[in-house]
Amino acid sequence: MSATAATDALPNAVASAEKPALIVDGLTTSIRIDRQWFDAVRDVSFAIHPRETLALVGESGCGKSLTALSVMGLLPAGVGRISSGRITVDGTDMTAASAAAAQAMRGDRIGMIFQEPMTSLNPVLPIGFQIAESLVQHRGMSARQARQRALELMELVRIPAAAQRLDAYPHQFSGGMRQRVMIAIALACSPKVLIADEPTTALDVTIQAQVLALLADLQRREGLAVLLITHNLGVVAAVADRVIVMYGGDVVESAPVNEFFRRPTHPYSEALLAAMPRVDRSAAALAPIPGQVPTLPDLPAGCRFQSRCPHRIERCAELPPLMPLAAMPAHGVRCWVRAP
Repeated sequence: MSATAATDALPNAVASAEKPALIVDGLTTSIRIDRQWFDAVRDVSFAIHPRETLALVGESGCGKSLTALSVMGLLPAGVGRISSGRITVDGTDMTAASAAAAQAMRGDRIGMIFQEPMTSLNPVLPIGFQIAESLVQHRGMSARQARQRALELMELVRIPAAAQRLDAYPHQFSGGMRQRVMIAIALACSPKVLIADEPTTALDVTIQAQVLALLADLQRREGLAVLLITHNLGVVAAVADRVIVMYGGDVVESAPVNEFFRRPTHPYSEALLAAMPRVDRSAAALAPIPGQVPTLPDLPAGCRFQSRCPHRIERCAELPPLMPLAAMPAHGVRCWVRAP
């Protein structure tokens, strides 16, 4: 399913009336291991419109964060590379841009909330300085102007007593407040696209709800296109418009969020939902997925889930395409057994 096809039948009228803010078309990202290159993300395509949230879900090691780093142009030199495909941010082809042009885009038209705020924030620099830095870099503001804007951003993300905390350091903030600081940094230059990589990791349930509500409010106000990376299907159900399930670097299922939870079709999607704790059933009803995600050198050539799949057939040794379901063209599944 191409990025263009993936934008059909969007869940809200606002999104369908505007051009996509982010288009990823046929992205293949390779990682170098022992002098050999392995495809860690393979032929991934999607598009996100303003005010739309697309969730990437899957176990650790399925390629979610690597997809985000590819979009941001933050792959480590000599270790990771984009082998094929195109990434377009707000009409600009990031894959064809020079290093300087890509650097100018990051933090300006595309922002990212990284997974762990305590390690992403510089521990020896004040919070206000870290928020203001991108404004000086990308907007040419003076230090005084950037500091004033940093204060406004801290108030925007609802950090209490913001004026008194501009010169505080990361260790003086709680986990939830540090996450709000990360959001302020990502939004400083009013980007068109926001990547949120596990924005609620290690936060308690109450703080998770506050952070998600804040992101939703800012998305509506700023018109953001949001790429949400998570393994928490409860978060997906609460905030996403569409879902992409990844396994072993492949997109194995893509669907509108309501359709995904109503009719998960790929065996891996079914297994993820069966392993998710729910308040309406006992812990004994949980069904763990046997085995683990194979390492890159051990990935099979065909369906990468075949070694853990209870429905495996001989044809699974051949890679299936991402096929739309006849009854729901916006619902794509990469499976010989489940797709027509």
